[in-house]
Amino acid sequence: MTSATLVPMGTLTAQIGDMIEVGDGPKGKRISVDVPEITLKGDDLSASLAINDAADWLTLSGPDDQLGTLDVRFTLKTDDGAFIYVEYGGRADMRTNLIVSTPTFQTGDERYLWLNKVQAIGAGKFNPDTGILVYQLYKVDVLED
Repeated sequence: MTSATLVPMGTLTAQIGDMIEVGDGPKGKRISVDVPEITLKGDDLSASLAINDAADWLTLSGPDDQLGTLDVRFTLKTDDGAFIYVEYGGRADMRTNLIVSTPTFQTGDERYLWLNKVQAIGAGKFNPDTGILVYQLYKVDVLED
């Protein structure tokens, strides 16, 4: 038997930028969302957006486009100079602006190789008035009972 625990990783804050509505497609309404600023602050990791590569290829579906399906990718640069590629899917409730994300990480920097094994969960809230999205990130630890 196995179980899982959530271990806090830190806070990810993103500034949401311009949005382009691509239109209705076979999977729903596609919206390309620019993300010009990202920071990640935690006990074991402190980083910000490395280059202007962050975006969400959001898909809206369901009645009144209430369900958002995330497709987010970006590269972070840690405060000590390592590069970390981040990608995640997830779900957003467009009525409440509450979001669940599933980040994974890729890096070749020896100091952060542990991130390559991490499956994270993000619990987030988007503030449409400020354009700020804040996630609390958690590492999922799977344990054998």
